[in-house]
Amino acid sequence: MLSHRKLNEKGFTLVEIMIVVAIIGLLAAIAIPNLVRSRQNAQVGAMRSDVRAFSAAAESFRAAQATPAYPDDIAALTGATPPYLDASSWSEGGVRNGYTINYLTTGETYSLNATADDRDSICIDQTGVAVIAGTASDAGCAAAAEE
Repeated sequence: MLSHRKLNEKGFTLVEIMIVVAIIGLLAAIAIPNLVRSRQNAQVGAMRSDVRAFSAAAESFRAAQATPAYPDDIAALTGATPPYLDASSWSEGGVRNGYTINYLTTGETYSLNATADDRDSICIDQTGVAVIAGTASDAGCAAAAEE
């Protein structure tokens, strides 16, 4: 037979603790995917902003040259005095906001591809138009826009 709890006993029963753990587990199952999605959306927004900043830096670099040409590499933008981009966060093949950065140029044109494994790639070229595609290619933004 079940005995009645004495009035001076303190604490929770096993069933009460199990119910609380189940509720916490349910809340975590709902909240964690939303937090992950929010983080990814923030990274996409930050990278969109970053590729636009890169485009502005490349255009400023080109305008400052005696013979207008885009920089040969990202180091030309980060190593200039004053720098067009922050050297601590921009590098060829480096990772920024969860995206791997690849820069291609011919001197007259350029494309910056930002690729990530788990979300869409972002590409920007000398037109200044950021293209979001399923996958970016080394052919530049025009190829990504055709996908």
